[in-house]
Amino acid sequence: MPSKKLKIQIMSPNLLEKDDLVLGEQLIKQWRIPVNHPLQLVFGSFQQTVRVVPLARFDGIRVSQELAEKMGVLARSVLRLTFRPHSSTLQLGPLIGVLISRDLPGSLERPFGPITMFCKELVNACQHQGVYVYFFTPDHIGTSSSNLSAWVYGDGWKQIQVPAADVFYNRLTSRKLENKPSVQHFLKEVKSRYRSHFFNEKFLDKTEVFDALGRDAAVSRYLPESHLFRNFLTLKTMCAKHPVVFLKPIRGSLGKGIIRISKLEGGSYQTLTAQVGGTRRQVYPSLAKLYSSLSGKMKTTRYQIQQGLTLIQADRRPVDFRALVQKNRAGKWNVTSIVARTAGSQHFVSNLARGGSLSTVKEAIGRSSLPAGIKGKIALRLRKAALDIAQGVDVQIPAHFGELGIDLALDSSGRIWLLEVNSKPSKNDNTPIGGNKIRPSVKQVVEYARYLSGF
Repeated sequence: MPSKKLKIQIMSPNLLEKDDLVLGEQLIKQWRIPVNHPLQLVFGSFQQTVRVVPLARFDGIRVSQELAEKMGVLARSVLRLTFRPHSSTLQLGPLIGVLISRDLPGSLERPFGPITMFCKELVNACQHQGVYVYFFTPDHIGTSSSNLSAWVYGDGWKQIQVPAADVFYNRLTSRKLENKPSVQHFLKEVKSRYRSHFFNEKFLDKTEVFDALGRDAAVSRYLPESHLFRNFLTLKTMCAKHPVVFLKPIRGSLGKGIIRISKLEGGSYQTLTAQVGGTRRQVYPSLAKLYSSLSGKMKTTRYQIQQGLTLIQADRRPVDFRALVQKNRAGKWNVTSIVARTAGSQHFVSNLARGGSLSTVKEAIGRSSLPAGIKGKIALRLRKAALDIAQGVDVQIPAHFGELGIDLALDSSGRIWLLEVNSKPSKNDNTPIGGNKIRPSVKQVVEYARYLSGF
């Protein structure tokens, strides 16, 4: 049965029986909806028996104020309706719940800090497609999974009670919050009790990703040699094989704490460590001395040790690429965007948080010293690599992802390498967008949620 977008009208008390639902006569005839007959109304985890009342020349839905409050629906919301005759069910939706790290109830202009613009853009995309969205934090999760307090947008941001959603989108930016027992319990409960879908359900760590993708023949060719950094022998073996190796915190992000190790003439070793203000350089007379300086850090941080790559450069600075790969309205991976990132002058990592700059793939490749014959094919090859890797993650890692940030590199011969896979690509308000413009990346999130919900 198809779904139809309809505007919700909320009737003042006494104008409509609390369990009545008014629909247009034409729609009732077209879908053969029984009138004056009890039907189940479903909206996320909310269910109630209602009676359908026909109205001539009407193209919307009217509900009582009491019913609207129980559902957590605001006036003038545009929602999709579908009728399932076999179960005598009218289903409204889809309903999306976005789980975010924190809110600022005292700041109604920016209740979600640096991701407020992204959240508002998601609201606009949902209204456009007839989807209802709310935002909640781990603190909003109470004892009942069927009902929670959340933020919605009407004439401004407000908090109301809402049912559990058809689809949940995990935007938590902290592993500590994600691993809270209340969050994990909620996730299990909504999946088993309401068959809710929950995507981007967990953080990825570097060891897990490289070990999993190493088992996938279609993807292993993109992987630099990479191991969990356990002891001096691992360091000695990797440094004997590769002129440069990197140590990356397995749970790090934004380029924090990455250490580049290289051998100098005369047998000494140099480390470069990525820090906020720039790069810290240290020299050690031997590998053993270097290792003993790291052993303190290894007590608190687990590292992945990775083969160093000779990356292409633009204006004598290393360049890598961030692909945003998302599932679409058919549930299939596609590449939404790929940008080139050039390292800042004081850094060897390209993250924007470390002074890196963005450009198009074409511009960065054009400024690089790659052979001219290779340059024209790079964009297509990067897209293929990003899709291969996303599909590899789906097959090899037992978790549900709907979008991934995939960091790729090109070496000086034009070979593509995987640097990292990020299951929580940044949504901070650092991309200026005008008015009610909706970026493809935001539209895609809504379309995938519709696919999952069956609307």
